Amino acid sequence: MGETAIAVKNVSKMYKLYSKPSDRLKESLGLSRMKKYVEHYALNHMSFEVKKGETVGLIGTNGSGKSTMLKIITGILNPTEGKVEIEGRISALLELGAGFNMEYTGLENVYLNGTMNGFKREEIDERLDEILKFADIGEFIHQPVKTYSSGMFVRLAFAVAINIDPEILIVDEALSVGDVFFQAKCYKKFEEFKQQGRTILFVSHDLGSVSKYCDRVILLNKGEKVMEGEPKPVIDAYKKLLVHQFGITRKAEPAKEEVSEKRSSWKEGLNNNPDCLEYGNGEAHIIDYALLDEKGLITNSIGKGEPFTIKFKIAFQKDIINPIFAFTIKDLRGTEITGTNTMFEHIYVDNAAAGSTKTVSFTQKMNLQGGEYLLSLGCTGYSGDEFEVYHRLYDVCNITVVSDKNSVGFYDMDSEIKIS
Repeated sequence: MGETAIAVKNVSKMYKLYSKPSDRLKESLGLSRMKKYVEHYALNHMSFEVKKGETVGLIGTNGSGKSTMLKIITGILNPTEGKVEIEGRISALLELGAGFNMEYTGLENVYLNGTMNGFKREEIDERLDEILKFADIGEFIHQPVKTYSSGMFVRLAFAVAINIDPEILIVDEALSVGDVFFQAKCYKKFEEFKQQGRTILFVSHDLGSVSKYCDRVILLNKGEKVMEGEPKPVIDAYKKLLVHQFGITRKAEPAKEEVSEKRSSWKEGLNNNPDCLEYGNGEAHIIDYALLDEKGLITNSIGKGEPFTIKFKIAFQKDIINPIFAFTIKDLRGTEITGTNTMFEHIYVDNAAAGSTKTVSFTQKMNLQGGEYLLSLGCTGYSGDEFEVYHRLYDVCNITVVSDKNSVGFYDMDSEIKIS
């Protein structure tokens, strides 16, 4: 294979889907001449290569075939068609702890797992101190793993998998295990692997990590490879795929406003919260909303440091004097991180007549750290001296901030550093 560590050649994986268990039994016994199943291709004629020393990302929506592909590469599954060629020792961080015996102690499982990966006891002895230091679970290493917390379990499983000196590392969402300090340790080990020139195949929904660590990215959709190349254009294509805009071509690029207005409903292009809390007195309603990236595309994913727009449309059932439009961004714990409204910004809003609509846009730079946030929208105002809530939508959709550089806290000071 020369400089190629992983070669995937025309690989397909087909599953037979039966409407009821008796159909499967009849077919297995040869009692039915008719086909009783529907063919489902988790992978359909997939081909790609990973060069030695390269870090390649696999991204795609749920059900795109990422995990199936990794399981075939690591030998957990056999392909229906095609073949995979591997050159080098593989360590796979797929289903952490899958080979553990729950009745054994942590230490016994270290040796069991190491043996399953082809190591002699003497070789495991040489790596034991590093494994135990990395897992950092103290005296629990001598207790049965069935007594472990979920955090301790994944720490030990990760420590074993990462320290068996692989030439090829397969990672499937495994860098998100444990607390923030353990995650930092995992990423440091990941960077060490890159610096040592190891081959890494990396699957993650964390687009910031994919952008930061990967030399090349492959985009999968419904079991097929749709694109591969440098991280940024492939990640941009993935964002379009999420809102069903991938592959759409236009004769001319319309203005941002035109792109948005052509949709029958902007919110259809977002990942919306089915349990959104809404309330108000009904005198106005937020009838549509959108989150737009710097290209004017409707998306839940915004790049850190990039301009973006929060936009929503309000329909008025009654005459309202000087309505106030607002948004708030919270973290997943419900802490309000930031937000503003037209009154804070000293924007005067004309009176709204019954039967009319208004559209408001808030455009700003995304300075939040990479991660997940929740967006809330509101239309309020004053009736005399009384504050009125006409309509509020709490946690209406998520905002994923994609970042390859996070600092401390909620937002980035964007510091300019000089050293003399």
